[in-house]
Amino acid sequence: QVQLVESGGGLVQPGGSLRLSCTASGFIFRINRMAWYRQVPGKQRELVAVISSGSGGNINYADSVKGRFAISRDNAKNTVYLEMDSLKPEDTAVYYCHAPAKLAWGQGTQVTVSS
Repeated sequence: QVQLVESGGGLVQPGGSLRLSCTASGFIFRINRMAWYRQVPGKQRELVAVISSGSGGNINYADSVKGRFAISRDNAKNTVYLEMDSLKPEDTAVYYCHAPAKLAWGQGTQVTVSS
C-alpha cells in the first residue's frame, strides 16, 4: 500500500524557517520523482517544487519560492524534504507531498506564517 506521511509544519514568524519531511512506503522510492504542493482554502493546489528520481539532480521550483525553498531527498530513508527559509505570510497553506507516478498524496501539513 502506497503511503506518504508529512511532518514538520507549524506556526512560524515572518522571516523564519521550517523543514517539512515526507516519508514514503509501499513503493520503490528512489526511482520515483517526488514533489511538494500547497493549497490555500478556495484556491487550486499549486506546485511548489519537484525533484527527479535517483540522485535528484533535476529540480524545479515555483517562481514564488525560488531562492527561499530547497527540495532534497534521502533515498536511504525514503524521505523527501522541503527546507523553507525567509518565510512570508503568503506562504501560509497546507503543504502536500506527492508521488506523481503513483498518483499518491500525503495527508497534508499546515504551515502558518504570522507574527
